Amino acid sequence: MFKNSTIRNLIGTFMVLGASLAAHAQLRNTISVQELYNEYNAKPVNGTISVQQLRAESTPVVGTISVRELLAEQNATALPVNVSTSLPRMAPELALDTYFRRVQRQSIQLGAYTAKTVIEADLPSTAQHGEFELTRSYSAPNSLKFQPVRFEGDGFVKSNVIVRLLQSEASRVEKNEGYATAINDENYKFSFRGDDQIGGRVVHVYSVKPRDKRVGLFKGHVAIDVTTGSLVRAEGEFVKSPSVFIKKIEFVQDFSDVGGFTLPVHMHSVADTRVYGKAIVEVDNQGY
Repeated sequence: MFKNSTIRNLIGTFMVLGASLAAHAQLRNTISVQELYNEYNAKPVNGTISVQQLRAESTPVVGTISVRELLAEQNATALPVNVSTSLPRMAPELALDTYFRRVQRQSIQLGAYTAKTVIEADLPSTAQHGEFELTRSYSAPNSLKFQPVRFEGDGFVKSNVIVRLLQSEASRVEKNEGYATAINDENYKFSFRGDDQIGGRVVHVYSVKPRDKRVGLFKGHVAIDVTTGSLVRAEGEFVKSPSVFIKKIEFVQDFSDVGGFTLPVHMHSVADTRVYGKAIVEVDNQGY
């Protein structure tokens, strides 16, 4: 799933890198991560960088990294980085433009991924609950498959809530409907509302209003990281119900950057149904 940049051959060239760094740093036992990436290309990190990230990422970072560890830990899972300065903060207009460019790039470059998905669903009015663990596998442009791992709870919740949710998601991918509901300036109007913090990340918050009333679009807010332009959170209410049996759906969805791509990690949603009352769904995606 990870798209290699110009640093894709880093591990295979550690000896060449070692000679270059030794000549460049001479008696120093650390080198600026900025210097390293200016020469070999890569991306921002915060506290720890993995060899896989070194191979995959593609924009400058800051801090220092031990040359000895860099040269010795070819098979390491992590190399310590002392982050001494932060990335520059972008103005709301620039952050939003950066986000649009990231969305466009991801739609072209994201080829495939797998992840562990756990879905919990509750019907409070009938005290029914279900938890379904699956492995999801995506392959561009229009394949999304789920492999069941385990299920616990009421079969009614599984078949009428969770499975229908999975079928709906897979169907949208198979029909290539992703761009029609993408959070971009073709589908939404954006208005800057202010700044906030989510999980320790400073974000610009924008209100979003769909340009058309159709299934899959929502009215609410998005939060974009002020330093990277990455989507951190989307929340709101869908403007059109996907079913006559559902009156409305409200949701909050959180995202994380994985290998240079922005992917969903958690979603909380509440659907107001005409038959079963409220249906509460939690979706966790891990291990991309």
